[in-house]
Amino acid sequence: MKAMLMRGTVSLDETDAPLELADIPEPTPGPGDVLLRVMTCGVCHTELDEIEGRAPPSRLPIILGHEVVGRVVELGRGVTQHQEGDRVGVGWIHHSIGGTDENLSPDFRATGRDANGGYAEYMTVPADYAYPIPSTFSNEHAAPLLCAGAIGYRALKLTNLVDGQRLGLTGFGGSAHLVIQLARHMFPNSDVYVFARDAEAWAFARQLGAAWSGDTSERAPQPLHAIIDTTPAWKPVVEAMKNLTPGGRLVINAIRKEDADKAYLQHLNYHEDLWMEREIKSVANITHHDIRDFLPVAAAIPIQPTIETYRLEEANRALVELKCGQIRGAKVLAIGG
Repeated sequence: MKAMLMRGTVSLDETDAPLELADIPEPTPGPGDVLLRVMTCGVCHTELDEIEGRAPPSRLPIILGHEVVGRVVELGRGVTQHQEGDRVGVGWIHHSIGGTDENLSPDFRATGRDANGGYAEYMTVPADYAYPIPSTFSNEHAAPLLCAGAIGYRALKLTNLVDGQRLGLTGFGGSAHLVIQLARHMFPNSDVYVFARDAEAWAFARQLGAAWSGDTSERAPQPLHAIIDTTPAWKPVVEAMKNLTPGGRLVINAIRKEDADKAYLQHLNYHEDLWMEREIKSVANITHHDIRDFLPVAAAIPIQPTIETYRLEEANRALVELKCGQIRGAKVLAIGG
C-alpha cells in the first residue's frame, strides 16, 4: 500500500518535504481490531508538533494522521460491533483503558503518534475506537469532525458555559470554525466573539455568526465568561486573560505551545489578568465518549466544515501551508474511493 512515512523530526519551512511516499505492506487486523480502507484523512496542527519534535512520536518510522474516515474491509477475531463495508471514523485516541477519564491514563495511545494513522491507504484500529459516521456527511467533510470538531466539543464542555453567557474563540482555524457552529447550536442565546490575526479570518468568523471579531490583542466590546484558545502560541493566552470576566475560564485546546513568543508571558500581570479567580484549564487528549457523543450532535445541526482537499501525495504541501498560516477551515487528504 502507499503511505506517507515520517522517519524523523525536522524544523519545517516552506521548502521542506518531511514525509516520504513509500510502498509498504498492508497491515493485518489483530484480535479486536478492524482493518480500514482509508478514504480521507484530515491534516491537523498536531502533525506539525510531531514533525517538529514538540510532541514526537513514540516510534519511527510512523504514519501520521488522526482524522480518518474509512470503510471496514476486514474484521479481527472477536469483533461484533462492525461489519465489512461499514463507514467509520478514527480520532486522536487509538486506544486506552475506557471510561470517562481514559484521556488522562498513562495507557492512552494516540493515532498517528503511537500507532500508524491515516496518511495511508489502509490502517488498523481497535473496534471500540472506530465510530459510525452519520450519512449527513461526505467523506471529506466528516474527516475534520474526528479531531477538530470532537476536541472542540470537549473544550466547549470544559468552559462550563451557561446559555446566555459570552464565549470567546482565539484563533480561527480548523477547530474554531466548527466550534462556533456548535456553540451557536448548544447555547443559542450566547454571543460568540472571535480573535484572529487577519481580516480574512475576521470576515470568515462573522460569516459564521460571530457577534464581533478582531485582532488577538484587541479587547472585546464586553468581558467574556469563557474563552477557548486553539492557537500554538503564548500571546493569545495572555491577551485572552485580559478579556475574561471575574471568575471567567480560559480553556487551552492545544497539544503544545511553541517557544517563539514565550517571552510574551512576561506580560501576564497577576492583579490585572489572574486576580478575581480567573482560571486556565487545559484540554488533555480526548475520550472515545467525546467522539461518539459529538458526531450525532454535529449531524443534527448540521455542522458544515469548510475544507481544502489534497491528494495523499500532496500531504507535504498541505503541512507546509498549515505551518505558514495558509488556512481557511480544514485541510483534508482524499485517499480512497
